[in-house]
Amino acid sequence: MTAKPKQIVMLNQRFVLYRNSKGQVVALQDRCPHRGAAFSVGWVEGDCIVCPYHAWKFQSDGTCVDIPANQPGTPIPRGARIDGYAVQEKYGFVWLFYGDLSEAERPPIPPLPEFEDPSLHKIFFEYELNAHYTRTLENDMDMSHVSIIHTRSFGNGFEPEQKMEDYDLHTEAWGGHVDVNVENYTQAKDLFKYVFRPSKSKVKVSLGFYMPNITRLVVDFGRGKIVNFTVHVPVDDSTTITKRIQFRNFLTTRLADPIFQRAAFKVVMEDKAVVESEYPKAVPDRLTDEVHVPCDSLSLAYRKLRQKCLAMGWGLNSDQNQLNSSNSDLAVVSELTFN
Repeated sequence: MTAKPKQIVMLNQRFVLYRNSKGQVVALQDRCPHRGAAFSVGWVEGDCIVCPYHAWKFQSDGTCVDIPANQPGTPIPRGARIDGYAVQEKYGFVWLFYGDLSEAERPPIPPLPEFEDPSLHKIFFEYELNAHYTRTLENDMDMSHVSIIHTRSFGNGFEPEQKMEDYDLHTEAWGGHVDVNVENYTQAKDLFKYVFRPSKSKVKVSLGFYMPNITRLVVDFGRGKIVNFTVHVPVDDSTTITKRIQFRNFLTTRLADPIFQRAAFKVVMEDKAVVESEYPKAVPDRLTDEVHVPCDSLSLAYRKLRQKCLAMGWGLNSDQNQLNSSNSDLAVVSELTFN
């Protein structure tokens, strides 16, 4: 990312991001309060963002400091300001906090010790689905669909009607996870057939989530390990850009990266039709609106925590699709990443 302004769309809102002279990322509302032009079409001047329409200049805190058309001494209108947002760079992403809580009150960016582990090779990739982020997130941490949807990829190694063993759910302030053992995983296709060679394999799987839009998958098959750290970026009510860091401790040469990227994309395409078909688009706010079974305990924990956040006012209405001009009612548990 350079000093050139870049527009990011998330939660039906438009943001403009750029770097100042110190290399720090600045995030502002991408809408000039004068005539609504996008700052992302403008330019950066002296650490300020300049509107491309009438060259109004705004500081990184959103305050307008110059209106070229004004006569000297003309006061700048009080309404000539835009919202700014707290950002942090971590794990190769820019994280944006969309709300007005103090730093101490905000949900933390989750730990990712693998990012600094020299024994692990990492790759970044992303894909887009025409689905609500709550549906893509739940799909990412659902084990019981694997033997049904993914029969042409890694799911082929499961029994045709894989029974889910009982597992313990571990919850914390901003997330939860489960640990699952998969027995006799032996018939995988494509890339996975080179990994699961023994006549009988035991795979240890850990699935988890962090609020509001992050999932984590760890697959340990003894001879190697894969970790998927995934952020489900909600563009709008029916579009999600999923950004993923995948770590592995085998075939760590960069020459193998395209193989793993193609394998991951194939898995996503197997999910695509089903996830995009789900109705309603977002997971229901009421737990009783859909039926749950024991193997849904992780997604149920996510829904309960989401319900708690919504009850505290930490969310946007599904029909809120206009640009905001104040920070008074913004979602405060939403985060954004981009490379």
